[in-house]
Amino acid sequence: MSFYDEKILPHIINCGCSTPAIMDLRSKVVPLAYGDVLEVGMGSALNLPLYNTSKVNKVWGLEPSIGMRKRAEKNLNRSNIKVDWLDLPGEKIPLADNSVDCIVLTYTLCTIPDWRAAMQQMHRVLKPHGKLLYCEHGLSPHSSIEKWQNRLNPLWGKIFGGCNLNRNVTQSIEASGFSIEWNEHKYVNKMPKFAAYMSVGSAIKT
Repeated sequence: MSFYDEKILPHIINCGCSTPAIMDLRSKVVPLAYGDVLEVGMGSALNLPLYNTSKVNKVWGLEPSIGMRKRAEKNLNRSNIKVDWLDLPGEKIPLADNSVDCIVLTYTLCTIPDWRAAMQQMHRVLKPHGKLLYCEHGLSPHSSIEKWQNRLNPLWGKIFGGCNLNRNVTQSIEASGFSIEWNEHKYVNKMPKFAAYMSVGSAIKT
């Protein structure tokens, strides 16, 4: 892992993913988590204070980045929730079939190289009728913005750890064996439009 990936990128991602507007979106889904939870791409554990401690038994935090796990220590020390780290990528979730009550996916789907394989793994480990709670940025429905997303995507990915601007969030979820319960779309203010289109919602394993 390069110096940039271990030291600089975690700081950039942590700052970008913890603005008040982004935290407000996270707060719409994370408190809905329950039982044994898998958080895919836990990062610096920004979601940890948002969990409802009366509903959550434990959290498996899947995060392959050493730099992000180090940055998470402060949030882990402040929380009473038991967290077990999983240091493999999303395409290789080391949990048994049907072993997770709920999955939390926030600002992660954009960075997973093989998102199809990762979504298949999430579907595998989630219990029947278990919930996938998501908050992600992705492909804009407006052609003028989509055009810029496609143009900027190669450079953006190199700077921001493989992040993709132009993945269709709800389409990716539905194509992976999940049925969306509810979904909200919005542009976040004070962000460039090409990176500001958000999808927030809940889906059930079918």
